[in-house]
Amino acid sequence: MTPPTHDESSGNALGARLNWLRAAVLGANDGIVSTAGLVVGVAGATEDRSALLTAGLAGLLAGSLSMAAGEYVSVSTQRDSERAALSEEKRQLREEPEAELEELVGMLTERGLSRAVAREAAEQLTRRDALRAHASVELGIDPDELTNPWHAAWASFLAFTAGALLPLLAMVLPPEGWRLAVTVGCVLAAMVMTGWSSARLGAAPPGPAVLRNVTGGALAMAVTYATGTLLDAAGA
Repeated sequence: MTPPTHDESSGNALGARLNWLRAAVLGANDGIVSTAGLVVGVAGATEDRSALLTAGLAGLLAGSLSMAAGEYVSVSTQRDSERAALSEEKRQLREEPEAELEELVGMLTERGLSRAVAREAAEQLTRRDALRAHASVELGIDPDELTNPWHAAWASFLAFTAGALLPLLAMVLPPEGWRLAVTVGCVLAAMVMTGWSSARLGAAPPGPAVLRNVTGGALAMAVTYATGTLLDAAGA
C-alpha cells in the first residue's frame, strides 16, 4: 500500500457519500415500515379518518425524533472519540517527535514502501502537516472533516419523515373502502424500491434485499392489522 493520494481521498469522499445515501435509504425504510404497521394496525380496529391521521402523525413524529436523537448521540460519541484521538496525537507529536516520525515510517513501510522511500515520504508529510499525516495514515481521520452530529440528526429526521409520509397519506387520502388496499400496495412498492436502492448502493444483488424488505414490510402490516382487528373484536 502507499500513502494517501488524491485518488484515494476522492475514494474516501465517495465512500462517505455512499454511507450517507445508505443511511438515508435505511431511515426512509424504517419510516415506511413503522408507520405502515401503525396505521394498518389502527385501521384493523377503526375506519375513522381522524383516528388514523392522529395515530399516523404521532408515529411519524415519535419515530423521526427518536431517530434524530439516537443518531445525534451516536455521532457525537464518534466525534468525541475522534477529537480525543487527535488530541493524543498532538501530544505525542509535541513530546516525542522523533518516535512519531519513526512510527510513521513504519506504517508506510507496512503499506509496501521501501524503508528509504518510506522515510523520505514520512519526512515530507511531517514537514507539510505532521498531525494531518498521522491522522490520515494512523487513525484514518481527516481533521477538517470530523463527523457532524447535527447533520446526521437532520438527515435521519428527514429520511424517516419522508418514508413515514407515504403510508400515512396512502391511508388517509383514499375513500374508506380503498384505504387498506392502497396503503398495502404503496408500502410494498416502496419496499421494493428501498431494497433495490440499498442493494445497489452496496454493490450487492438486489433480489435478496428486495425479498427481505417486502417480506418484512408485509409481515409487519399483517401482524399489526390482525392485532387491531382482534382488539376491535374484543371491544378494547
